[in-house]
Formats: sequence, structure tokens, C-alpha cells
Amino acid sequence: MYRHSLVVRVTHWAGVLCFAVLLMSGLQIFNAHPALYWGDASNFAKPVASINTTVRDGRRIGVAEVLGHRLVTTGVLGLSGSADDRQERAFPRWITLPSEQDLATGRRWHFFFAWLLVLDGFFYFLLGIWRGHFWRDLVPARERLKHIGRTLVDHLYLRFPTGDEDMHYNVLQQLTYLVIIFVVLPLQVLAGLAMSPALDAAFPFLTSVFDGRQTARTVHFLLACVLVAFVVVHVTMLLVSGPWNKLRSMITGWYAIKSTGGGP
Repeated sequence: MYRHSLVVRVTHWAGVLCFAVLLMSGLQIFNAHPALYWGDASNFAKPVASINTTVRDGRRIGVAEVLGHRLVTTGVLGLSGSADDRQERAFPRWITLPSEQDLATGRRWHFFFAWLLVLDGFFYFLLGIWRGHFWRDLVPARERLKHIGRTLVDHLYLRFPTGDEDMHYNVLQQLTYLVIIFVVLPLQVLAGLAMSPALDAAFPFLTSVFDGRQTARTVHFLLACVLVAFVVVHVTMLLVSGPWNKLRSMITGWYAIKSTGGGP
């Protein structure tokens, strides 16, 4: 069956590229000041979360702190190399763009691909409304909502639909995509805009929405974590449910359906 239109496929892969660059450049920006706060001002003494280094038993170690709870993260976060490497970076160089510490370049990458993602999402939204993609594919019918518990159990046991049921997104997919598209991503963009002094001056209500610029920064970071978790689950389900068929449908549009009956 022809499952994904050209518009859905192009905007999907453009979104993948944008998200990858935004994540890596965003971590580059975070490395310039690896701490999060709540409110309008930075309370350096009491961050909500931070990634830094400290000395313990004569050795420098990496430490991540969240709400007062400390976790040693040497070799991963804070001190991204070994303790002897002295690479004091919140996130390691292999996941930041650029790899070396360069805030100005990271910001340029981030802002460019942020607006590219906004344009990509706006185009997807308009075409989705015009062609009925949202109502046809993403909004779950009332009858499907009644079976959300069973669908969840099937996913936990890695039981995937076949036949007619596999011709459409299941209710968990529909609800997840709706939340990501219409809640998480718009709120992520709004939080990003609230961190801009120029936009704050033009639209003062932006910081009020988040009770301060530092709160907006924290929300922006947390929503990025939500998106990373979504991608991890999304890719995992792709791998365990038949990666070639799913990838082919998102590249060519065509998706193979397994028959549930004994006939041809």
C-alpha cells in the first residue's frame, strides 16, 4: 500500500536533519554555561541542575547535579574524557557541533536550523490540514481510544499488528505524534524565542509565559530531553518491528502488509 505521501516523507527527513543539528549545536551552547535555573535570573549558588567538575581524593572528577542530588559522571559528563585527560566539558566533543568549544559557531548553526525546522513544520502543518492527513491518520477514533490499554500491553510484549490493523497508525502512535507535533515542538520553539533579548523587547509577554528567561532555558532543555527520548523509543520500535519495511515506506512511500488469513 502507498502509506506516506511525498510531503510527509520530505518533511520527515528534513525534520530529522534539523533535529540532529539542533541537538548537537544546542549541547555546544549548553557547554558554555552548563547549569539550569528557575526564574528570571541565574542563581549560581542554587542551580536546578548542573554539570561540572570537582576534586575528590586529589583527583578531578565529573559531576552531574539535579535538585541537590549528585552523580559522578567522569568520562561521560562534566569530565568527558578520562580524569587524566582534563577535558572539562559538560557534554563530550563527539556530540557537539562544532566539536571544539565554539559558542558563536554553535549559535549560528542552532539559529539557522531552528528557523529551517519552523519552516519545515509550518509547511507540513499547512499540507496536513489541506490534504486531511491529521484527521485521517493522526486523530484517533473514539473506538480506538477504548483499546489503548490493550495496545500498550501489545507494545510491551512486542506484539505488532498485521493485516488491516497494520494499515493505520495505532492509537499509541497517534496520541504520541499529536503530543509531539502540537504540544512539545510548539512549546520548544516558544521557549527558544523567549530566550532572545531582541524578541523579549518586542514581545514582553514571551518571558511572562515561562516566568522568566532562565525558566524558558530550563524548559527548552527539558523538552529537548523529551524529544531525545521520543527518538530513542521511535528508533527502537522501528528496529524490533521490521526496519526495512518501515524505512522503505518513509523513503519510497510503499509499505508491505502481512496477511492474517490463509489465502493469497
